[in-house]
Amino acid sequence: MSQPTLKQSRGAEFTRIYSYGAARGELVVPNDDLIGPINSSDEWIRQRTGIITRKRAPREVDAIDLATDAAREAIEKSGIDPALIDLVICATISNPRQTPSMSAIVADRVGANPAAAYDENAACAGFSYGVTQADALIRSGAAHYALVIGAEKLSDIVHPADRSISFLLGDGAGAVVIGPSDFPGIAAPVWGSDGSKADAVGMNGTLADFRDGLIEWPTLVQEGPTVFRWAVWEMVKVAHQALEVAGIEASDLAAFIPHQANMRIIDEFAKQLKLPDTVIVGRDIATTGNTSAASIPLATHRLLEEHPELSGGLALQIGFGAGLVFGAQVVVLP
Repeated sequence: MSQPTLKQSRGAEFTRIYSYGAARGELVVPNDDLIGPINSSDEWIRQRTGIITRKRAPREVDAIDLATDAAREAIEKSGIDPALIDLVICATISNPRQTPSMSAIVADRVGANPAAAYDENAACAGFSYGVTQADALIRSGAAHYALVIGAEKLSDIVHPADRSISFLLGDGAGAVVIGPSDFPGIAAPVWGSDGSKADAVGMNGTLADFRDGLIEWPTLVQEGPTVFRWAVWEMVKVAHQALEVAGIEASDLAAFIPHQANMRIIDEFAKQLKLPDTVIVGRDIATTGNTSAASIPLATHRLLEEHPELSGGLALQIGFGAGLVFGAQVVVLP
């Protein structure tokens, strides 16, 4: 008896981002509110990071709530019936529970039930990873419309006295709707990891350590100089590769939207990429802080609000962080 041939689906030839949605923590936290425990100053934080204030969510609001709000705005702007969304991906390191996934809850809240839904942890590169997956899954025929969200409530997992990272972090969520396109709207990614530097950014312990009384609560820590050097020297190479893969030059860009890790890193990126003055650079970190997986969509959302002329232009988005992981791609802005 001959072996039957399996059918494999094939989806849209191209995909694009239809819309962005955003939700920022409602509390404005200036540097002066944080300098006591780290024995620092407003001037020190501004000079080292470019952060003036950051947004944080109140105690009763969690990352799932922020993700839901951002997703609802993205869906409304997209014009897509949420019932047609059959894939939801949340990039996060701050789901308040290990399980169930944030994505399944958000899918139900926004009316996308019974979409396939899962969370992925690629830290500050998580949004880029999610866009890459959604693009591939739609083009394979496994999904038709996708909701990709980066959502974090980092104020829950930071120690106020940790001088390496406590003053950097904010809370927020950014979301996009991705679907079929009659032109290429998402270029191939340049992504990867370097687990040999896993200790450079991460948690200071495990939940088992907390259970056993070895730590008060797992919080984020980082080796600032190590991360800075890696980001400035290695990630600029990734950004160049992403432009090459997309078949464009830096001068073809309308916007450059890097992970909002540190204003000094962003400025160094722009300098080394030799971006012309016509390219608008996302600098959302100044008033939002570093929101990890949420930072790229939040910065993009702000740019599109402030510069509507960017619509239809090319943007290079690059994320990098704990893992160490990285992901970059050129996209057409909705």
